[in-house]
Amino acid sequence: MTVEQHFVTFYSPGTFVSEETTKPIDAWDVEKAKALARTITERYSATPYGFQFTTRSRTDEELDSRVVARSPMYWLGGKVETLEELKARATSADDRILVENMESNGWDRIITNTNSWRWTQPLRPDDVVLEWQP
Repeated sequence: MTVEQHFVTFYSPGTFVSEETTKPIDAWDVEKAKALARTITERYSATPYGFQFTTRSRTDEELDSRVVARSPMYWLGGKVETLEELKARATSADDRILVENMESNGWDRIITNTNSWRWTQPLRPDDVVLEWQP
């Protein structure tokens, strides 16, 4: 017999890496996940910038479950910028460092989210940016 369970993992700004909170969910339902996101508060009052669904599965012969499906990242709002847009406005040292990081890592787009603390990451091709009012 195979057992499956869906989860949603919320990502919030952390000191060096993202804070994560994972909760079970009935299905990969974006609206339910958005409602759950409003209940998440991490250290220093950080709130989620996004979430991702996973489905875990295991058989009777397996001791622990494993991820069998993973959704794209769903961003709770944010400003999307391309490398070219960033180059055009790169006036501060921080912007120039970001441009260099984008070029050296092959990133063509970033997203900056300010739901709680400012958080900037590469925007992957499958990522989804949702309408969101913190």
